[in-house]
Amino acid sequence: MVDQDFNRADIRCVERFLGGDQRAFEELVLRYQRRVFNLSLRFVRVPEEAQEVTQEIFVKLFRSLGSFRGEAKFSTWLYMVAVNHCRNRLKYLNRRHYFTGESLDPMPDGEDDGPVRQYAAADPDPNDRVTAKETRQAVRRAIDQLSDDHREAIILRDLQGLSYEEIAEITGQSLGTVKSRIHRARSELAISLRPFVDAEGGT
Repeated sequence: MVDQDFNRADIRCVERFLGGDQRAFEELVLRYQRRVFNLSLRFVRVPEEAQEVTQEIFVKLFRSLGSFRGEAKFSTWLYMVAVNHCRNRLKYLNRRHYFTGESLDPMPDGEDDGPVRQYAAADPDPNDRVTAKETRQAVRRAIDQLSDDHREAIILRDLQGLSYEEIAEITGQSLGTVKSRIHRARSELAISLRPFVDAEGGT
């Protein structure tokens, strides 16, 4: 019910914007900018680059709102726009060999720290901030090492909290493919993190 209320509010904003109310678009930006930035950051991994990508996504959204038909939730449609843009930007950066050693330094802590830590089998002592930070960094490095398809699935499901059905709609994949990718990605993460978890358990 809450989700439906949010969608109705989004649609009202779109209708107001298309009717000439520029403030309605500002409301949409305020509502989604943090989520879009976090999504961009997980794709391109560098805060400054993610800020630029986020701005580009909202510029694209501004220009394409007239094509929104309400056949999907607005948030799902926005994610389609954002994910496609992030994919294209990532391909561009990879062609330019942007991701070299130093560019993959640990990202700043964000609001998705909770989901990030879930992959560590042994949750660190909450009083040990150094260990907690090392755990987050280890998980993020492991996520970065996944294939593009698997990393995208983890970003959308476990870091962005989207449902399997939403991810299928956003990515254009079948529900079975989405579930399979997420399962395989989680298995790969568990294997990658096992040495780290074992080392932490031995300290």
